[in-house]
Amino acid sequence: MTLTMLLLFIPACFALNMAPGPNNLLSLTNAKRYDIKTACLAGIGRLIAFVGMITLAATGLATVLYTSETIFLVIKTLGGLYLLWLAYQLWSARTEAQSADEASQKSLFGLAWQEFWLAAGNPKAILIFTAFLPQFVEPDGNVVQQFMVLGALFLLLEWVAIAGYAYAGSFLGNWFSQPKRRQLFNRLCAGLLASAGIGLLLAKKE
Repeated sequence: MTLTMLLLFIPACFALNMAPGPNNLLSLTNAKRYDIKTACLAGIGRLIAFVGMITLAATGLATVLYTSETIFLVIKTLGGLYLLWLAYQLWSARTEAQSADEASQKSLFGLAWQEFWLAAGNPKAILIFTAFLPQFVEPDGNVVQQFMVLGALFLLLEWVAIAGYAYAGSFLGNWFSQPKRRQLFNRLCAGLLASAGIGLLLAKKE
């Protein structure tokens, strides 16, 4: 893998990482509801899901998954329904001020699990690792090793995106200090998540 290829990969990859998708929206919301640290740690669940996808892509199994109509349908249906469930939870979320004790009872593992399934249930993520990453792999070299290097860079940049959206969510948390503003923000996020969920359910494999 040449330096030129890496210089092309990094900005293109970072643009994908920073795109306002369901997981980034979830990081923003978690930071608003809890804090930056919690949102960043919860994002580890997303990274674990991506590690699995990168491994599949490196071994060639992801292409098989993506070309299977049945598996694609199952993945997109589960992912879409999960997004709709998250949208419902956000829409009906309480907007009263929470005490520190109440907030501390929230499960970090549960938030990470949420991030994991949101990433794993998105067939577009599979497409990224089967169609985007291979463009930067040189067939004459060690393909698996190159995938791992590109995958490591992708995960690093994804972590930057998680932190960036978490910081944005923290600032929004200060701005939306009133219950009505929090409700407006929650329902806006719920609408975006629901739109993404419906988009997944209606998506057709090209």
